[in-house]
Amino acid sequence: MPVILIIDDEPGIRSTLASILEDEKYKVFTSEDALAGIEIIKRETVDLIFLDVLLPKLGGIEALEKIRSGWPLMEIVMISGHANIDMAVRAVKLGAFDFLEKPLSLEKVLTVCRNALAIRKLRDENKKLKKITKLACEDIIGTSEAVNNIRKLVNQASSCDSRILITGENGAGKEIIAKSIHSCSARADSPFIDLNCAAIPESLIESELFGHEKGAFTDAVSARKGRFELAHGGTLFLDEIGDMSLSAQAKVLRVIQEQKIERVGGEKTIETDVRIIAATNQDLEKACSQARFRRDLYFRLNVIPIHVPALRERTEDIPLLLYHFLKKLEKDVTLEPDVLNELITYDWPGNVRELKNLAERISVMHQGETLNSEEFKKLLDKKSKKSVNTSLLNQDPISFLPAGLFEQSYNEARDIFEKHYLEFQIFKNNGIISKTAEAIGMYPSNLHAKLRKYKIGPVNKN
Repeated sequence: MPVILIIDDEPGIRSTLASILEDEKYKVFTSEDALAGIEIIKRETVDLIFLDVLLPKLGGIEALEKIRSGWPLMEIVMISGHANIDMAVRAVKLGAFDFLEKPLSLEKVLTVCRNALAIRKLRDENKKLKKITKLACEDIIGTSEAVNNIRKLVNQASSCDSRILITGENGAGKEIIAKSIHSCSARADSPFIDLNCAAIPESLIESELFGHEKGAFTDAVSARKGRFELAHGGTLFLDEIGDMSLSAQAKVLRVIQEQKIERVGGEKTIETDVRIIAATNQDLEKACSQARFRRDLYFRLNVIPIHVPALRERTEDIPLLLYHFLKKLEKDVTLEPDVLNELITYDWPGNVRELKNLAERISVMHQGETLNSEEFKKLLDKKSKKSVNTSLLNQDPISFLPAGLFEQSYNEARDIFEKHYLEFQIFKNNGIISKTAEAIGMYPSNLHAKLRKYKIGPVNKN
């Protein structure tokens, strides 16, 4: 419902105008002077103002200047019983939408009101479209067909409240896509709250999602809001949702169905208005078949699927991305042709995140105006990356076990085997914990605990 403010020192004018506009289903506020009217603007979202020229305390023309400086997109219609051409011209130059003379014509008032509100709506829509275009150009970088398709999906998904499932490898840019959708949507002015499900221990995930009451568990010294409450009216981004426990999955499914939550240890039902965007690097269909992920939740989340391809699958975007990151870092450097070849032939296991890290390394460590292939290779530091030695992987894994294993006690032998088993699996999966956890059927949080217990490292937590 459009909101209209009438600022006029004559009670009869305020009353008549308010009655006319309220009959047209507009919400109306009134004020007898401009200073009081400005206070209303500060606390209410006003779409249109009818502003008298002759006012006590602060004149209408001065008030027009003040309002336009603080709220430049506000539509203002000036009204006066003592108007002249010079005054009308000055008001329009200062940004007034129109100038009406008293006595006011009912038909003229309603026509001007409708036109002003229509212009306001068009301006808001144009602003939103520009915002979407800006996001597509600045945040989602690339000219590949895959990236162009993602831009289209982002624009389409932004116009609705449907749930979204974003898939892709770690570091491919899933969170950027989620933030772009939120920023382009009607929820843009409300919170964007994220939760990395893989980084939260299983025992705490429900508290993180739904909050808890004081005394709900040992460390609950005070009540705390969960991510659903914090995201009310906005977007909740559940990253690595494939690592969420089955218990938490069931409760998330219930929230989706009922739009209500209960804090851990609480009995009060709290209504939520949240758009859910989930992301994963796992094959959730496979996880469903292995009973590691609820099929009903998968179908609830996968309303709009968006797949983000790995960087090696869109090599034409790599130079553009690197230049984009260097520009943001205010680093002006020219890449020689051999460097461009190195960029597109490298497989980028860390995807966009790895490329961004490289840009930061170049900005700090490279001093020249051009970057050649030899310098680039040093900065890329391929040797330091933990790559898979295929000759070792072709060996019998039992050969990794130490001699004398079968001479130990059962508990000692079990720990020795588990340690070497995990070392082999981490090695096999290039040090990536989430990938290793999926391969061996273990939750990442549990795998982290095992790695700490056996002091296994270094690993890639992504």
